Amino acid sequence: RETGTERDGEMWAPVPVLPVLLLAVSLLSPPAGSRQTLYIGALFPMSGGWPGGQACLPAAEMALRDVNNRSDILRDYELQLIHHDSQCDPGKSTKFLYELLYNEPMKIVLMPGCSGVSTLVAEAARMWNLIVLSYGSSSPALSNRQRFPTFFRTHPSATLHNPTRVKLFKRWGWNKIATIQQTTEVFTSTLDDLEQRVKEAGIEISVRQSFLTDPGVAVKNLKRQDARIIVGLFYETEARKVFCEVFKEKLYGKKYVWFLIGWYADNWFKTQDSNINCTVQNMTEAVEGHVTTEILMINPTNTRGISKMTSQEFLDKLQEMINKSPEETGGYQEAPLAYDAIWALALALNKTAQELAKKQMRLEQFNYHSQNRDITHELYRAMNSSAFDGVSGHVVFDASGSRMAWTMIEQLQDGKYVKIGYYDTTNDNMSYFGTDRWIGGVPPADHTKVIPTFRYLSQKLFVSVSILAGLGIVLGISCLTFNVYNSNVRYIQNSQPYLNNMTAVGCTLALAAVFPLGLDGYHIRTWHFPLVCQARVWLLGLGFSLAYGSMFTKIWWVHTVFTKKVEKEKKHLDPWKLYATVGLLLGIDVLTLAVWQIVDPLHRTIEEFTKEVPAGDEDVLILPQLEHCSSSKMNTWLGIVYGYKGLLLLLGIFLAYETKSVSTEKINDHRAVGMAIYNVAVLCMITAPVTMIVSSQQDAAFAFASLAVVFSVYITLVVLFVPKMRRLITRGEWQSEQQDTMKTGSSTNNNDEEKSRQLEKENRELEKIIAEKEERISELRQQLYERQQLRSRRRASTAAKDSYTDNHYNSTAGPVSSLYQPNMPLVNSLLPAQQPDKMARNNCEGSRVHLLYK
Repeated sequence: RETGTERDGEMWAPVPVLPVLLLAVSLLSPPAGSRQTLYIGALFPMSGGWPGGQACLPAAEMALRDVNNRSDILRDYELQLIHHDSQCDPGKSTKFLYELLYNEPMKIVLMPGCSGVSTLVAEAARMWNLIVLSYGSSSPALSNRQRFPTFFRTHPSATLHNPTRVKLFKRWGWNKIATIQQTTEVFTSTLDDLEQRVKEAGIEISVRQSFLTDPGVAVKNLKRQDARIIVGLFYETEARKVFCEVFKEKLYGKKYVWFLIGWYADNWFKTQDSNINCTVQNMTEAVEGHVTTEILMINPTNTRGISKMTSQEFLDKLQEMINKSPEETGGYQEAPLAYDAIWALALALNKTAQELAKKQMRLEQFNYHSQNRDITHELYRAMNSSAFDGVSGHVVFDASGSRMAWTMIEQLQDGKYVKIGYYDTTNDNMSYFGTDRWIGGVPPADHTKVIPTFRYLSQKLFVSVSILAGLGIVLGISCLTFNVYNSNVRYIQNSQPYLNNMTAVGCTLALAAVFPLGLDGYHIRTWHFPLVCQARVWLLGLGFSLAYGSMFTKIWWVHTVFTKKVEKEKKHLDPWKLYATVGLLLGIDVLTLAVWQIVDPLHRTIEEFTKEVPAGDEDVLILPQLEHCSSSKMNTWLGIVYGYKGLLLLLGIFLAYETKSVSTEKINDHRAVGMAIYNVAVLCMITAPVTMIVSSQQDAAFAFASLAVVFSVYITLVVLFVPKMRRLITRGEWQSEQQDTMKTGSSTNNNDEEKSRQLEKENRELEKIIAEKEERISELRQQLYERQQLRSRRRASTAAKDSYTDNHYNSTAGPVSSLYQPNMPLVNSLLPAQQPDKMARNNCEGSRVHLLYK
């Protein structure tokens, strides 16, 4: 019994627990060879526009080894990768997709790279009940759940760059940008999203260029349209083409900033490319200073995640696998995304297997048929709820299946990328390091700064002409004063002094218009312009109507009254008709100007000229501007005014020519008026079209217009009033008129005195001529006498004839000495006595004596 008891005790002796558990686990766990293989169909671009497979494929293989070595994840399964080189080409990827789907073994998940390839795969995958997980697709179009219902990606959407770009635009004070894109769906949709975001931020996209394979024309258009802040959206191979053209067009330097995608290789611009004809030095010079926005693809905290590795340990292992420098390896920056994509898939499959076990199903039962969608639905839910810390940071998907992440901002400085900040889109938080560096010392302007500069009238010219106008006003006032003061003088009265007064007033008003004509923004404020414009028009209009209208009225009535074939002495001139004519011309002007200013008032307008480049400043352009007085239908109103006044000028010239030979005492200065009309008409007809042609040249336009007014006024005043002043001063007529008025109480007949003085002058001239003729007659008689003496000596034989000759000489020579007698009237002394009737007929007017003598 004791023995038995001991045996029993030995039989039931306690056994160590841990070895027993390990044995049970080992018995329950299937051996390595009995684990089911789940196949993943993958497309890795080893070349092409984005050769991301060079680093992403080794990272995915590393993740597969780590996952397969884990006993707590998919312990009944083993993941295996079947991959092809898509070359980032959707056409070639279609062939490989066909092979993956229709060749054994069956794939449970597809893993494409490149947005174009992912678009093709994700759109077709739902027809085979396949989940698509991309590690390198950034196209915003892939976020469309209706079009791509089973698509997920560990690479954030390219639209995640746009909030960062907008934040940088605002930080650096840029309100105008330009874009250039490769014509692919990923970049087109990214640009559409950027356009919407910048519009909401109040930023303008001034230039939008695109290209398919050759960016030459697009880059030239950017240069032509003065693009400064340029966002480039294209693959790496196209980026080299773009910046080769950028170097040729000199679209780089301190005036330009390029924003590029950050997932290029670090030395992408140094890679030899047979498609470009630029050297490495050219490319390095062209890309210096550009900014990249890159999705944060590596965990910055360097903590251990689901893989039990830090991000740095991952990079070290990856470097050992690729055995190349990161700058020469495509997709090196996206490698953590590919690594975490395998882990996200493994965790999702692990969760799906647990859920399927509850339904008595297994993952290996998956097939492409539509009636077997339970596995796909469970895998979709597992992917949608993924959340873990990977080597790329915290992995979580939004409702569209896109990864949510931070953005890293870098700038190329001296050929190396330097981090200048991070941006958390979710919290709108930017961590800015202040390490940015600019070629010009400060961020450049977003466009060429255009400085509006007004062209003002030359002040020397304005002052000079103003002095002339002021002296002319003084002259006009002096002439008006003279005319009013001497209005009682007969000579002044016969020149229609009231019309001359109107001429002087009109000339003064026209000269006064010179001052507002030269006023611009240099002297007055903007709200003063309408008043100045009105002053110009009214002063010139009324001045012309009074000055030229009064002269035109004189010449008109001279032509009307004194050129008709009727007896001139019976003509009578009514002064009120003259004043009524001037009033009519003035009324037409007032009515026209009033309607103009009421219907279409003058206001300030600005004319802009071609931009000018100042010396020594490349970022500034001068925009010359010139202020004008204008209205909506300025040409119409000018046509009416110029047409009406032009007809008056032409008619005035015609009337002055027609009346040039008319002599009348009722308007004794009409010849001077005609001369003034000639000068005014010529100056006006030349100046009006010239000022319209040179209106864009403020100095020339003002000089022509103002000097034409000044010269017209000076000529008019001098021609009309100076002869009157000279006559009254030299002859003292105003003194004799005043003395006679004081003695007799009435003025003498100025016309008779004028005739008397004229006759006296003619008489003195005739006496002088007669004396000269008498002397000549004496000489001729002496010569005749000598000739007769000579004949008498030759013809002595004919005594009778000689006696007759002597007697004839004595009878004719006697009265010679008494031919002219001063005491006798001049006409009687010249005419024979037997011609008294003839003398009476020819001596009716003393002024015709010279005709009788001749």
